[in-house]
Amino acid sequence: MKPRVVVFDYGSGNLRSAHRALQRAGADSEVTADARAAMKADGLVVPGVGAFAACMSGLRAAGGDEIIAKRLAAGRRVLGICVGMQVLFTRGREHGVVTDGCALWPGVVDRLDASVLPHMGWNTVTATAVSSLFAGVAGERFYFVHSYAVKRWDSDGRRPVLTWATHGERFIAAVEDGPLCATQFHPEKSGDAGAALLSNWLEMIR
Repeated sequence: MKPRVVVFDYGSGNLRSAHRALQRAGADSEVTADARAAMKADGLVVPGVGAFAACMSGLRAAGGDEIIAKRLAAGRRVLGICVGMQVLFTRGREHGVVTDGCALWPGVVDRLDASVLPHMGWNTVTATAVSSLFAGVAGERFYFVHSYAVKRWDSDGRRPVLTWATHGERFIAAVEDGPLCATQFHPEKSGDAGAALLSNWLEMIR
């Protein structure tokens, strides 16, 4: 059977492109804001584009922060994409405004120090040999669109699998932490490499 995956609709993100990419990767995917469906699904995808504060506001209004927390407490898979990854950290800092995130991971989302922003286009990543998400695609390029990122993992005793990338400075491109995974780039826009990464994530669910 295909794993059932919900792309959570909280008013932000490339919902349809993520939905289509997951279907191509082998999921039974649907886009919905329904909390029960999001809880019952085998996997939950949390996309996000735009400002951290706006995404966090939309996520809270839809109850997404509570859904994510409950799924993780039950050991159920969640994948954050782009700003959907950023809101999983402690807080975001944009234009002098500090906004609390879900605080599931330690770290601050801050503006990249780069000569060209946004960071838009294809970039390589530095994945470790123990990464499950990047199995078979560690040397490939992935598609990024962002100006903000987490530049440091503020250690809290956990040892997640971190994947890094560089644009002006080094930043976290992906995190694998038990049932919670996330990518700063857009796998749904990353061609064959992104499709393979989504397939790897679906294999974690099966």
